[in-house]
Amino acid sequence: MKTITTLVVAAAALGFSSLASAQFAKPEDAVKYRKNALFVMQQHYARVGAMASGRAPFDAKVAADNAAIAEAMPRLPWAAFGEGTDKGDTKARPEIWMEQAKFKAAAEKMQGEMSKLAAATKTGNLDSVKAAFQATAASCKACHDDFRQ
Repeated sequence: MKTITTLVVAAAALGFSSLASAQFAKPEDAVKYRKNALFVMQQHYARVGAMASGRAPFDAKVAADNAAIAEAMPRLPWAAFGEGTDKGDTKARPEIWMEQAKFKAAAEKMQGEMSKLAAATKTGNLDSVKAAFQATAASCKACHDDFRQ
């Protein structure tokens, strides 16, 4: 059942990410959307992180299930960084809109690292998961340092 849920979430993420920007009635809807997508990603990523850091027992299947969701979610929020979404209840820095190429590159780097983490969890090797988790954390931190208040 978890595998089916993971596949449905991944398919929805891929299918709706390109359509998302056209579906926001108001800028605040886009802000809410991206915050929720990033929250879901963070929750599943943190579960893998708890195992990688030893705060939770390592379970390869649970790690892989959570990493699969965390891998699908980063495709969603970027469409919601459109015009007018720089105000309101957001921690997004103005640099997102002033340095769009750099922001896009940071997003793509994080997505790539998240994919490597998902692949590492499928090996069942905790050392591989730890290394991939650290690389992913570094890409998240770099983006937060440059683009999040």
